[in-house]
Amino acid sequence: MRQMTTTQQTTKWRLRGKGYEFCNCAPGCTCNFSGFPSSSDGSCKAFVGNAIEEGFCGEVDLSGVTAIAMLDWPKAIHDGGGKVVFIVQPDTTEEQIGCLAQIYTGQLGGNPWAILGATYEVAGLVKTPITIDGTGLKITMSADGVGSASGDTFKNPVTGEPHEAQIVLPDGFIWTKGECGVGSFTAVAEGLDMTYKDSNWIYYEFDWADDR
Repeated sequence: MRQMTTTQQTTKWRLRGKGYEFCNCAPGCTCNFSGFPSSSDGSCKAFVGNAIEEGFCGEVDLSGVTAIAMLDWPKAIHDGGGKVVFIVQPDTTEEQIGCLAQIYTGQLGGNPWAILGATYEVAGLVKTPITIDGTGLKITMSADGVGSASGDTFKNPVTGEPHEAQIVLPDGFIWTKGECGVGSFTAVAEGLDMTYKDSNWIYYEFDWADDR
């Protein structure tokens, strides 16, 4: 990925938008509470979309960019050793990709990426059409040729009606309020292969920036 000419020490950035987080934990994701996944094998695998409504990195406008991270950690996130494949739309410019590469790998500081970027290595970049349809927890998200995810609300076991659930994390470093439901996802790219059904799905709004 092409690097920005603006130096790391002076580049400021901000991303604000909507997040779509599917992972292989049980719904609710115990990583948010105890720090360890509730998956059957103790791994953390995820398919996470970022729809950036407003954003910039230095002089580069990132508003309207949509990206997906396909993430694979063998154990808890903080144990490291993970791999990530980033997916962007075909019309994403090289300048925008260079900015996102620096942000998402933690090179420019600022949470959550200053923390997450130290836990994985980049396995690849895929440019392909991305589609996100629906509102709230009723969502489908797809990346052509890579995979797709679908999410819905919890359901009342007696009436079958939607059952609302939220997680509020006042000190959360990725999000502070997440709407929780049940989702399924499948994705294959750059050596990563994951398929999970009826697992964790969280919708949130994000507002991330450098910490300088």
